[in-house]
Amino acid sequence: MRSGNRKFGQVAARAAMALFLMSGAAAAAHAQNLGWDGNTGVLGTPLAYTAPSPSKGLGLPVVGYHFLDGGDVLGDFYNASVTVGAFSRAEFGYTRSLHSTSGDSTLGPLWDNDGFNIFHGKVNIVPENLGGKAWVPAVSTGFVARTQVKNVVGTLLNPADPENRTNADFYAVATKTVTQTGIPLILSGGVRGTNAQIWGLGGNAPEWEALAFGVVGFALPLPNKGSVVLAVELAQQPKHPEGLEYANVPTTVTYAARITPPGAGKLNIDFGMAQIAGKVFGGVPGVPGTEIDLKARTRFGMQMSYGF
Repeated sequence: MRSGNRKFGQVAARAAMALFLMSGAAAAAHAQNLGWDGNTGVLGTPLAYTAPSPSKGLGLPVVGYHFLDGGDVLGDFYNASVTVGAFSRAEFGYTRSLHSTSGDSTLGPLWDNDGFNIFHGKVNIVPENLGGKAWVPAVSTGFVARTQVKNVVGTLLNPADPENRTNADFYAVATKTVTQTGIPLILSGGVRGTNAQIWGLGGNAPEWEALAFGVVGFALPLPNKGSVVLAVELAQQPKHPEGLEYANVPTTVTYAARITPPGAGKLNIDFGMAQIAGKVFGGVPGVPGTEIDLKARTRFGMQMSYGF
């Protein structure tokens, strides 16, 4: 599996370099890109851009469907999202996160099938290229609030009747699309304060932490307003989930490809391989040398977004 990770990374790097060496121009795909939580972003992290909307009033909704194959322990996750832009500077939306339990009898029951709610909002504070300055990035702040989260700690506390927990992210992000490179280069980075483990998929973290995230990507133009974006996405995670203090969760790394089919400018299709968590080691109390294998080191995810 690790060999597969290296091969995938090599392919992504070579493809990105090939795009960089090509000449031409393309408009970056800013709109209709809903990430996992429903905000405009990549697979897991938000961008500073917002859903399309007029300067006065609300835009038409953008809808999305997301799938993550969590593996033999975590099970499968499904999200359905709707997001609306407002006043060309903001967005808000709702996502319902669903889950299908794995067949693992030991750790699988820690992930509940009831799912949970995700509410989000974002405001663009600094528009990209403000004042005609091409170096100015878009800067936004936002939040993500999750309710009815029963994964991990909620189930550990009461297996017969899992408890509903809440967690949230508050973030600031800057994003810049550099067009002077010929092939647009997309750079984004930010910081989030969170008490959620892996965006709520791993339940809650024991305390609030400030964590960094970032994206680097290239956009390749296709005929008739189509495009392909290759990106690498990194997101720090809390050290461990609440209730499993001996576990050690690594930074999430995602290799993603976003496709806007020719003639389908309102549709985006994303594919990605996410390095989530494999063997989380920290020593189970009373059992020296133990480790937990979540079997989620390299997992496939995909999503589709459509803007009306």
